[in-house]
Amino acid sequence: MPIQIAIAGIGRAGWGMHCPELDKRGDKFVIVGACDILPERCAMMRERYGCRTYTDFEALLNDPDVELVSIATPTLLHAPQAVQALQAGKHVFLEKPIALTMAEAMQLRDAAARATGRLFFRHNRRFEPAFTHIREIIASGVLGQVYEIKLRRNSYQRRSDWQTLLACGGGLLHNWGPHLIDHALQLLEAPVAGLWRDLKRIAAVGDAEDHLKIVLTGENGRIVDLEISGGAALSEPEYIVLGDRGALICQGDTITLKHLPADYVPPEEHASADTPGMDYGFGKGGPLPWITQTTPVGPSAACDIDSIWDHLYAALRERAPFPITMDEAFEVVKVIEAVRQGTQFER
Repeated sequence: MPIQIAIAGIGRAGWGMHCPELDKRGDKFVIVGACDILPERCAMMRERYGCRTYTDFEALLNDPDVELVSIATPTLLHAPQAVQALQAGKHVFLEKPIALTMAEAMQLRDAAARATGRLFFRHNRRFEPAFTHIREIIASGVLGQVYEIKLRRNSYQRRSDWQTLLACGGGLLHNWGPHLIDHALQLLEAPVAGLWRDLKRIAAVGDAEDHLKIVLTGENGRIVDLEISGGAALSEPEYIVLGDRGALICQGDTITLKHLPADYVPPEEHASADTPGMDYGFGKGGPLPWITQTTPVGPSAACDIDSIWDHLYAALRERAPFPITMDEAFEVVKVIEAVRQGTQFER
């Protein structure tokens, strides 16, 4: 039976992402309601879906036909409206960032613990094909022990909307940040032991950061270096993974791997302090038998960032576990808060 869903916030996320993604899943979801403070956007939803519309969020929550509320309103409203919807007995699908502070996250946890409805987090880029494929390559061991990973999302935009204003919860830390921080925490494969950060405003018109770098160190010694920029005229590959037996880069839909054969064992040799001969080079090991291959992105199980809706349906209708846990989502908020405040990350 399809889930009866209402969308709160008919903007770039609600109208431009949630609606077309739901359109592909008419057997699983039916849009029965919508809410936006702008009457003309409510009219768009009535025309497209024939659903009931509201300019008041509380009125939407009083609609008995609404099972699930998808919250796609501006950032500052995410956590408060999620709490309100849970208190009204609705299931909630919460757009990122799920909260701006750990205090807000704790309010979400408390509300979810008391609610009859369930709280789900829209960390949809967990299902990005390249991310999924790269995790499979790391797990295969072909790169050996992975010691550093670089994540990049770079562009150059002279942006001037509310996402550039700190007072509105703007900035790339709250926009793209939750996606890449979630990736970083998954790829770290260990608790965070240290955090370094730098935030800058380069090209955006407002006062919020449009260039950020975060370096996370895991208790296992692995480093994840992530950079998100709206001020980079040239960009790097989205993923770089370095291991002691090889490396990979991923740009667009292509992964390039360079690694040693699985059965390769380096010859035994010892470092020497002697003066090397004129034709000696750097050592006696000889050239390494590198294998270089290029492959299109294609994880073993097909997925895309829309797949989160299928997991949401399975969690509500089939009692399947939802793949983004509350603890994982809150760890993202914890990192964001530490970065925003410039404080050390504490467990």
